[in-house]
Amino acid sequence: MSATITTVDQPSAPAPRSRKLWPRLVRPAAAVLSGALLYASFPPRPLWWLVLPGFALLGWVLSARRLRAALGLGLLAGLGFMLPLLHWTGEEVGPVPWLALATAEALFIAVGCVGIAAVSRLPYWPVWAAAVWTLDEAVRARVPFGGFPWGKIAFGQADSAFLPLAALGGTPLLSFAVVLCGFGLLEAVRQVRRRRTGDAVPRAAVVAAAVTVAVPVVAALAALPLVDDAAEDGTATVAAIQGNVPRLGLDFNSQRRAVLDNHVARTEQLARDVTAGKERRPDLVLWPENSSDLDPYRNADAAEAIERAVRAIGAPTVIGAVLTPETGPLRNTLIEWDPKSGPVDTYDKRHIQPFGEYMPMRSFVRIFSKDVDRVQRDFGAGSQVGVFDLAGTKVGLVTCYEAAFDDAVRDTVRSGGQFIAVPSNNATFGRSEMTYQQLAMSQVRAVEHGRSVVVPVTSGVSAVIRPDGTIVEKTKMFTADALVDEVPLRSSLTPATRLGALPEGILALIAVAGLGWVTARSARARKAAGK
Repeated sequence: MSATITTVDQPSAPAPRSRKLWPRLVRPAAAVLSGALLYASFPPRPLWWLVLPGFALLGWVLSARRLRAALGLGLLAGLGFMLPLLHWTGEEVGPVPWLALATAEALFIAVGCVGIAAVSRLPYWPVWAAAVWTLDEAVRARVPFGGFPWGKIAFGQADSAFLPLAALGGTPLLSFAVVLCGFGLLEAVRQVRRRRTGDAVPRAAVVAAAVTVAVPVVAALAALPLVDDAAEDGTATVAAIQGNVPRLGLDFNSQRRAVLDNHVARTEQLARDVTAGKERRPDLVLWPENSSDLDPYRNADAAEAIERAVRAIGAPTVIGAVLTPETGPLRNTLIEWDPKSGPVDTYDKRHIQPFGEYMPMRSFVRIFSKDVDRVQRDFGAGSQVGVFDLAGTKVGLVTCYEAAFDDAVRDTVRSGGQFIAVPSNNATFGRSEMTYQQLAMSQVRAVEHGRSVVVPVTSGVSAVIRPDGTIVEKTKMFTADALVDEVPLRSSLTPATRLGALPEGILALIAVAGLGWVTARSARARKAAGK
């Protein structure tokens, strides 16, 4: 009798928990990193090229992901981008408004990433994906409360090799090209890896990878002739006054007279420098937004101080003032002040800042922050395009926050602006990156419309920018100063100015077509599976 011995396999030891968890964390970590790379590509860092690996990484994170997963990963990428980018919004009011705004913007990005994941299965997917991102930016720039375009990829490209594309199709085309190149970079890496592993690589896939990387670069080179800083209508000598504020923070407004006196004093100093031959005599002078928060129409002493400064310099001057009518909303107004005739024209800011210049949902927001009550009286929006004729020079006016909106800048150029003025007030944001981010917008706008841009700021970085986007003069932060420069005047219109919102509309249609294609394919697949 024989016995059969049976051996029983011992159960293998369970894998360490960390080894199981790590693969699940790779994509979430990569999503956050992709957003951080997008942030790092923005000023004041001269690292615009980081946007390309940022989008390549984001494309890898989202490729062929289920839509629910793409939403979560997109939210992580959005937070990695928006939390540091918008940190300045909590500079003086604490973290709640900053976190709320950054999260809201990240949610927009998350929805866009769902669309990117959906089209990532299509042929030539980088084209569809870049169009979806551009569509997402277009929506974010319009809703809610008039939109918040801050963080548009184009605004991080002020020193980029892609910048000439702004003159061809505006910020939408510039954003699209940069995102396309980033996603194309991922596709190119994939095709190289497939060839190295011996896999058969379809020719169409190779062509798609090459085209999506090469076309944006070639298009940017081809657009270079559109960037021109020649003086078509002569020049104007412009002075930008930075008077500085008595102290940083929200409470600078409590010393409104000191802010006005600072700008009066710096203008009078410039007048003395001109008389002494130390500075050129300006043809016109620009003061910043909020340089007189005392209404000169209702405060005789404020009007007298402004009058004294303007007569001293002897040139028409743009004054940034807060008008306080007896009834109705406040007005954030630019006043044309003539040395002989006094105030002769006004421009009321059209794109006013929600939760800053007016308070939507006041009672609800008060639950989270008592700072809403600092805005005791809402501002109202103007309706007319701002172009002043200052000593024969037509100046397009864009007040601070408006520089982020395509239509606000484009309207001034279409209405005859020979150069653009962007009077701004950054005092409530301290020494944060906000002033550099906004300055980069003005550089992009200069190339987009072929105009010089002069940025007078109360306390941030004032600057003079040529039509090719080059900063030729700038001030230090929180320093009283005056910039005097001869700027070229131009009247020709770039293709971007002529086309207006058309490039953005075409890119939106491409995005919708891609999403429609995905939806139709999914419907056919479900129908085939049901047979």
